[in-house]
Amino acid sequence: MAANSRVTIAAHALAWLELARRRGQPWLTSDEVAASVNTNPVILRRSLGDLRTAGLVKARRGSGAGFALARPAEDITMLDVWNAVSAEPLVALHNSEPNLECPVGAGIRPALTDVYDEATEAFRASLSRRTIAGMLERILK
Repeated sequence: MAANSRVTIAAHALAWLELARRRGQPWLTSDEVAASVNTNPVILRRSLGDLRTAGLVKARRGSGAGFALARPAEDITMLDVWNAVSAEPLVALHNSEPNLECPVGAGIRPALTDVYDEATEAFRASLSRRTIAGMLERILK
């Protein structure tokens, strides 16, 4: 699954958990969350596991098992979500070394690294300004 898709699924799950909390149901099962996302519960549990590891959701087992937000939705940024579920860089360089005897091959990595670093910084700054609570408010408009 693509990194962007993992982020989208995780943000969807968090927004659904927040809406359920607001409606008086702070704990949802992975099947309930998966039904909203319209994905396989196994895929959803993987995302919820990443979110739990990052401290964004908490889980309980046994009677009343499920998942709930571990922090207020106002304190969970989209950057938190990105960091929790996306191990890949926003944009990557070549998988193998380019031809260093070629003038483009010799200089492409440093040139693109500067561009990619700048783009990644802007992307991360934008995500840090958006919260799950804010996203839910936009959804519910």
